[in-house]
Amino acid sequence: MKKFNFHVKPIGLLDMLNFKKLVPNRTQALAEGSPERATASYEVNKLATYLHPKSQQAEITEIIEHGEIAKTFILSGKELAPFRAGQYLSVKLEIGKSILTRPFSISSSPKWVKEGKYALTIKRAPNGFASDWILENWKVGTKVSVSGPEGVFYYEPLRDSKNVVCIAGGSGITPFLSMAYAIRDGIEDFNMTILYGSCTENEILYKKELDQITENCDKVKVIHVLSKEQSSCYEFGFITSEIIEKYAEGEYSVFMCGPSVMYDFVGKELEKLSLKSKFIRREMLAAPSSPKKFKEYKGKIDKEFKLTVKRFGEVLIVPMKAEETVLIALERAGIAVPSKCRGGECGFCRSRLESGEIFTPDELDARRIADIKEGYIHPCCTYPLSDLVIEVWPEQGEQYEEKH
Repeated sequence: MKKFNFHVKPIGLLDMLNFKKLVPNRTQALAEGSPERATASYEVNKLATYLHPKSQQAEITEIIEHGEIAKTFILSGKELAPFRAGQYLSVKLEIGKSILTRPFSISSSPKWVKEGKYALTIKRAPNGFASDWILENWKVGTKVSVSGPEGVFYYEPLRDSKNVVCIAGGSGITPFLSMAYAIRDGIEDFNMTILYGSCTENEILYKKELDQITENCDKVKVIHVLSKEQSSCYEFGFITSEIIEKYAEGEYSVFMCGPSVMYDFVGKELEKLSLKSKFIRREMLAAPSSPKKFKEYKGKIDKEFKLTVKRFGEVLIVPMKAEETVLIALERAGIAVPSKCRGGECGFCRSRLESGEIFTPDELDARRIADIKEGYIHPCCTYPLSDLVIEVWPEQGEQYEEKH
């Protein structure tokens, strides 16, 4: 075995004296102040603010109608933040006395940001409170406040397969349309097969745009599946494991975006394909308006409770229904609180539960273990089982505006 010889030089007297003076010298320099002027802002902070803004102000400059079922709103603004195809914006709304947010996937190409534009496609939904209000009230010239781009529902080559099967239902096509544009524009690089479920041919959103993309880009394929109309041009029925296997190529990832009933059905079909869990991705789903769809729910749906809210020194007491989330109760009472995804994923609405019993569905519970132990909740996916006392934090800047 070869031996190595090391010679360590002893610390000299001069080194020891210099080390002893180090702390006093620094203390004196701090007391006297630096002769250089302090930097007001750093370029890296400016870049971070641009890439991840807390909020953005935009104006509706164009509206594209899709029959009676949906509209696409073109939002324009200065220095809008760039995004990954598949991300969403959280829109802040004031409807009557209610203050609320709603997430909508960006349907435009990431390339549009260079022109200061986003596109949001909003479809009319059964009993849709926010969507119906937007469709009836947003006009050209309407000012809109939105979050920065949010979410992790985008292609990641380190995690996802080069071949991706995208399963869409209704307005769930919007993030996939953005991805298709990104592939066409050379921003993303993967092979995309879209299985798009609609009731009838007339209800297919963006058919013309999807056809144009597939004509000009061989990396994107679109197969339409109609559930209420038969045609030789389309698949008929629902998106089953057989249809997925028919059009999938090689090893593939699955991305899903659509209504909860589609998630429930397709989720069972995917189990038949024995795919690795890392290859199955789904866009976050907002918590349903009622918890009765969850088998593990043991509460009484017709109960009403009292919600005590503590925020920066004030205490508010508002009514709350057992069939609604804590966040909906807050919004209905006109209390502005942080929220973005509305499905438990982002944790932006994180609040502290001081007392009371709650129900959080397992499939929506994305809290950290430490937060669960310390009594923190995500109001967007939390349903009350009793009276509650919670402490919430205001949106950035709200405390200052209210007190000054």
